[in-house]
Amino acid sequence: MIRVIQHNCARSYEWTIAALEMGVEHRADVVCLQEPQRERGVIGISHSAYEIRKRKRVWTAIQKGSGLVVDERTDLNRGANDDVIATDVRRRGEKIRRIVNIYDQKDARSGETPGRKLDWQRVIRQGGTVLAGDFNAHSKRWEPRSHVQRDATFWDCVIDENGLEIGNDGRPTDHWTREYQEGKSVINLMLANRQMVRLTILANDHATRSNHEVMEWEVGVDRQEEADHERVVGWNLAAMTEEDAEAAEKL
Repeated sequence: MIRVIQHNCARSYEWTIAALEMGVEHRADVVCLQEPQRERGVIGISHSAYEIRKRKRVWTAIQKGSGLVVDERTDLNRGANDDVIATDVRRRGEKIRRIVNIYDQKDARSGETPGRKLDWQRVIRQGGTVLAGDFNAHSKRWEPRSHVQRDATFWDCVIDENGLEIGNDGRPTDHWTREYQEGKSVINLMLANRQMVRLTILANDHATRSNHEVMEWEVGVDRQEEADHERVVGWNLAAMTEEDAEAAEKL
């Protein structure tokens, strides 16, 4: 089992630290942060319990005592380095799980959405990939109460083309206030191509005071097949047929 916490920290130092502390409290193997504190100067944020892989708008933190072997797949997010981190993780004897941490939003200067230029069929590893993050997309598909369909068509296609399941259960993940109006929406998503074990929204006393909820989820892992470890030293005599034996005698 791999336990993950994901949270949009709204670029706040306090909420970034609070999310990492929550990871410790809930024994999360991985913490996926979107919009973490923007670091300036030489001194950056660190945490004694986590090794943090940082990009401008996404951080992925791996618990030091988790036993996970980690491979950051920088070859998969070229062109969207600020917005996407793809990480392969596994424990000894287990198959690889790929966790893709995403912050999907148009660049204010260029008007482009870098993450949408990636080859998602290549990014999504069949049998073991989770996409988690802030998708900034509204759809009745994951938000039944939504009255709008906005910026969701791209992700609808990714879901359908790659057989992804939506881990959300329709509960709001974002609480917003604009021009004296308040509302709720579902824009922080968890998408996976294997069944998710559990999703929890850590609200109320667990909230970091960000307008985004803290989400905790778990996915199962498969043991490596024995065939994956098969190693033959010298002759494999047990598998020889009579024809093999006759051929060997002639050598």
